[in-house]
Order: sequence, then structure tokens, then C-alpha cells
Amino acid sequence: MPGNERVSRLLKEIIQKPGNDACADCGAPDPSWGSCSLGVFICVQCSGIHRNIPNIGMKVKSLSLSRWEDQEVKFMAENGNELMKQKYEAFVPVYYYKPTHKDCQVLREQWIRAKYERKEFTGEGKKQTYEEGTRDGMLMKRGRDNGQFLNRRFVLSEREGTLKYFTKYDAKEPKAVIKVDSINAAFQPEKIGNPNGLQITYLKDYNTRNIFLYHDNGKEIVDWFNSIRAIQLHYLKVAFPGANDAELMPKLTRNFLKEGYMEKTGPRDAFAKGEAFLGHQDHGYRASPGLPAGTHCNGAWQHGITIVTPERSFLFTCETEVEQQDWLKHFNDVISIQMSPQEYSMEAMFRHKH
Repeated sequence: MPGNERVSRLLKEIIQKPGNDACADCGAPDPSWGSCSLGVFICVQCSGIHRNIPNIGMKVKSLSLSRWEDQEVKFMAENGNELMKQKYEAFVPVYYYKPTHKDCQVLREQWIRAKYERKEFTGEGKKQTYEEGTRDGMLMKRGRDNGQFLNRRFVLSEREGTLKYFTKYDAKEPKAVIKVDSINAAFQPEKIGNPNGLQITYLKDYNTRNIFLYHDNGKEIVDWFNSIRAIQLHYLKVAFPGANDAELMPKLTRNFLKEGYMEKTGPRDAFAKGEAFLGHQDHGYRASPGLPAGTHCNGAWQHGITIVTPERSFLFTCETEVEQQDWLKHFNDVISIQMSPQEYSMEAMFRHKH
């Protein structure tokens, strides 16, 4: 049997072993590359990150296009994704965000560098900065009025349960004090216009506010992100002493289900930013296609959506049927989820506010 065919057959056999059928780093199915220096199978996107890391990047090969030596194939067979995960992910903190193939470049790159370059999770290194319970540093923050990014000092404290920011490094009083338990943090590189862009969403006086940040150093911004998650988990364990980690993890920072634009009609909102609380379907919440008969609107709104809440209805329209159906799916997914005690409290605050 020609050498290439024999090697190809051996690699196909190895990749069928448990764990090797998904990327070792982001979980993407059917990885098409392998790291001969680490013994893991990875996807094409993660392979590009590996190639940029000294010492491990020189031996990244395509499973179908590259020439493999016998000893390299043997090394892959002796190791593989599951065994290497036991080594390089042995002590990943429960709150540390493990990115998927749907996440942005900076999250995936810093996860890969943390595992293989810095070896943060092997148990051999020192205590990491996101484990210290406090963080103090400078981040670029977008101004609310002019959209210009300026350097601002941020201070995160587990003891106080707050994230503060100051307009000047030596300012005595913070410009804002944000409760950590009200924060959601999500990477939004395209929206912010920077590959390391992080959006902080929080509640102030029952209103949703956003802060848009970035740092030129990818490790720094990802460490801030995981520091927030670490402190959030600490407070969740205090608030829910009987809950296990698996129950608390979904309450940490979450990616947005969907973000985009819809046109709105109906009654003018009595508050500055339109917000709608979506509770459970058993409590009078509903999302359906179309608009009520007689709705006054500009032009032909063919792809309407009606959101019904106990207090009022919200009327929207989408540009295409595809967008309409996608929004409806996400709305109904949320409405089908049972509400937590915190969400009942949030619902009551919305009713009181509006």
C-alpha cells in the first residue's frame, strides 16, 4: 500500500477514537488538522492560532494535504484529545469561560494560549490574576456622547461586589459603581469595532445600561472577563448555598441570544429606552407572527411580530420572513423557560417602573 494511503487510513482510524472527532480547543465537529507537537486534533480555525504560537506551532498539519511521518502518526495515536485534555485542562476553574467554535477570535486564542503556551491549568503555575478577587487597571471606554474611546481606570472588587470606573487614574470618586451581580459581559468585536471589544450590560435605576470597552492586549481583556465571572460565581454561591456548580454556571455572563434591528410601531414608549420583560407563557406572555388588524404603520409591514405581555403589546416588523422567523424562535425559546425567583423580582420591578 502506498505510504500516503496507509497514513491516511491510520489517521482516519485514530480520529474515530472518543474525543478525537471534535476540535480539542473549540469543539467544532470533524477536525481536519492535527498538532504533531501536542497530539491533538483541531479545526482549521484553531490550527491558525496554533501556528502563531512559538514552540507548538511548527508542527501543525492538515490530515489530508500534509505529509505525515510514521513517528508523528504514532504520537497522535498514543495521545489524542481526551488524554491531552486531562493534562492541559486538569485545573480549569469552573467559572473560566471555555469558548466554542461560535465565539470570537480573542476568546479562542487566549484559551489556546492559556492551555498550551502559559500552561495555566496544569497545576504547575502560580495563582492566576483572575483568581485574586480584585483587579485594577486601565481599559479603553467609549464615550456616551461622541463615541470616542478614552483610557479609563476600572476597579473590580470581590469584597465590595462592585465594578467601578474613574475618569482619571487618580480620581478620588468613581464615575460609576456597578454591582457585579447585575452585570452581563459579552464580547462584541464587530459591534465595538475592535477585535478585543467587550460589552458590559448592567442595571441602573431599573434601566439597562451598556459600557463598551477594549484593551489592545487580548490576554488582559479576557482576564478581565474571567475575573468578573469568578466574582459572580462567588456571590452566587453565597446567595444559593445549596446549589452546585452546574446549576450556577448558566447564571454567569451569557452571550446574547440575538441582536439586530426591527422597526417598532404602536404606543409611544413612556421611557427613554424601549425594554420589554419576557416572562413565562403561563403568565400571559406570548410571541406570534403578524400585527393586529387595523394597526397603523408606514408602508406594507408583511413580516410583523406581536409580543404580548400582561400589561401591553409590543409591535415589531422585520425586513424579511427569515429574520421574522428567527426572532420568533428566540422569543418563544425564552418564553418557554420557567422563571427563577430573581426573574420574578425583575418582573415586579418592571411593572413598578412602567
